[in-house]
Amino acid sequence: MKWISLESNEQLQTIKSSADASVIFKHSTRCSISMMAKRKFELDWEAIPENINLYFLDLIKHREISNAIADIFQVQHQSPQLLLIKNGECIYETSHGEISAEETAEQLTA
Repeated sequence: MKWISLESNEQLQTIKSSADASVIFKHSTRCSISMMAKRKFELDWEAIPENINLYFLDLIKHREISNAIADIFQVQHQSPQLLLIKNGECIYETSHGEISAEETAEQLTA
């Protein structure tokens, strides 16, 4: 698996309009907590089915996209933050030390 860089509102609209599940990981490249959460997720990401798109948002470069995510999916902005989107809705959201690939995978079957 590898990250898909989330860099445009068009990509966000594709995620919103898709029936397929996608993960959005919002990451601050200046934050050590965010770095640790990303590393923890990546160490276990084989738990995520291969057909799931994993989007990576660099909050420093793309704050406007982070703001759009909060508006579109009705979630409070946090960093780091993971959202699981399915059928255009955020079905699971978590942040900081609670970010887990295994828990995310479990939410796909819930």
